[in-house]
Amino acid sequence: MCVDRDGRGAGVTADLARTRGARAAWPEVADVSDGAAMERFAERVAETYGVVDLLVNNAGIGMAGRFLDTSVEDWQRTLGVNLWGVIHGCRLIGRQMAERGQGGHIVTVASAAAFQPTRAVPAYATSKAAVLMLSECLRAEFAEFGVGVSVVCPGFVRTSFASAMHFAGVPRLEQERLRALFAGRGCSAEKVAAAVLRSVARDSAVVTVTAEARLSRLMSRFTPRLRAAVARMDPPS
Repeated sequence: MCVDRDGRGAGVTADLARTRGARAAWPEVADVSDGAAMERFAERVAETYGVVDLLVNNAGIGMAGRFLDTSVEDWQRTLGVNLWGVIHGCRLIGRQMAERGQGGHIVTVASAAAFQPTRAVPAYATSKAAVLMLSECLRAEFAEFGVGVSVVCPGFVRTSFASAMHFAGVPRLEQERLRALFAGRGCSAEKVAAAVLRSVARDSAVVTVTAEARLSRLMSRFTPRLRAAVARMDPPS
């Protein structure tokens, strides 16, 4: 089942899944940041298809720019999708898994930014650090129901994500240049998808996908001074 607030996008993803070998794939429309809409979605899914066995929280938006340039609306939009979207999915679908009593698995796609503070993307990094901690908390709670919880943390990924990224305090033309700069960087989406499947098969707590993600996690654990120095660096321009 492929869920997107854009019905056409959900349909394209479902079609792609079928061409790649999925026995069945259905598009569903829902805004993950809308709690009421997600409640209706969860009820509809359970009634139509039954309780979900695997939930992947993958919806996310990019938000860059200094804290003092980031508006309240920027924060609300970023946390609405990146954090509340995960909360709604885990709260509703996770509850169905727990009450069914037959196990299941929840995977949330976070980011290397969850490990590394930075003045370049404070809102985005905050949202990803929050879902990392949420996933670790849920892993402890849901274990009694036989429901596994994993968080997958890639670095840069070559998707359309960068093309929609917002840069606070930056003129429109400069935003377009920065989006183009980041658009072609990173690993493939297939590599992240493989990590998602691996996290389920191994019931892993935290999976880092790229070299920068592994390095960021190591610095967060063993080199706090280096981590602090990196946090003060400006992104490439």
